[in-house]
Amino acid sequence: MRVFVTGASGFVGSAVVNDLIASGIQVLGLVRSQASAEKIKDSGAEILMGDINDPEIIRKGATSCDAVIHTAFNHDFSRYKENCEGDRKVIEIFTDTLLDTKKPLVVTSGVGILRSEKAITEDDTPASSASVPRAASEEAALEARSKGVNAYIVRLPIVHGKDDHGFIPIVIGMDKENGQSGYIGDGLNRWPAAHRKDVASLYRLIVEKQPQQVVFHPVAEEGVHFKEIARIISKNTSLPLKSLNEAEAETHFTWFKHFAAMNGYASSEKSQKVLGWTPQQIGILEDLSKNYF
Repeated sequence: MRVFVTGASGFVGSAVVNDLIASGIQVLGLVRSQASAEKIKDSGAEILMGDINDPEIIRKGATSCDAVIHTAFNHDFSRYKENCEGDRKVIEIFTDTLLDTKKPLVVTSGVGILRSEKAITEDDTPASSASVPRAASEEAALEARSKGVNAYIVRLPIVHGKDDHGFIPIVIGMDKENGQSGYIGDGLNRWPAAHRKDVASLYRLIVEKQPQQVVFHPVAEEGVHFKEIARIISKNTSLPLKSLNEAEAETHFTWFKHFAAMNGYASSEKSQKVLGWTPQQIGILEDLSKNYF
């Protein structure tokens, strides 16, 4: 099997590339620059240089491989809705390219776009992209399935591990800037989490098994209280631990407040059962304690 991986040099994408190759699967990785190519050149992956928004490039990658794993996403939150709609267009191009092929197409979403009073499961669906922009990716994947494309959705939790440049480093940077390790209110809102290596193995299992289930949650920890994350950041940085009211949280977290307040308690029970996927790596609090962020 040969798999086309978009975002191949990214935090999640590079872990997917390494996991596939370790399992004896060939990889064609899409990267935007020579610097990105350097990051994965030693993995054994073949490199395709180009931009995810170039239709000809992504058609070339998809047609030359047996499966597509789409992890690329523009995380410029100042253009969030525009980027979400851009991702929809990319998935639509993959859809047109993979019609009548039965090749699996695995797209990426996030657990955090859903809300529930109970644990979020694979059966839950997000609100429309009109109110939740990131739902555009799921809508595009389901549209692909309605046309006969073998499409799947992976809803990422908070993904952690060495070289992380996502949510955890963002929180740490804001804490350092404000001179305190902050959490909102009682800090009992929960972040679902998984190590990047565990996440990568779930993507691989989907393309290997191509199950009937469509939505998967690579969730190792169903919900870690944000206060506990803040507590370890406080210990690592020697910054005071501080509960923030709404106004203080707006000042402290600015554009990230929505994410800092996220309460995304989520289950992966069905994903584990269907794929035989069992998380093997350390949890987010133990990972944070290593203090390499």
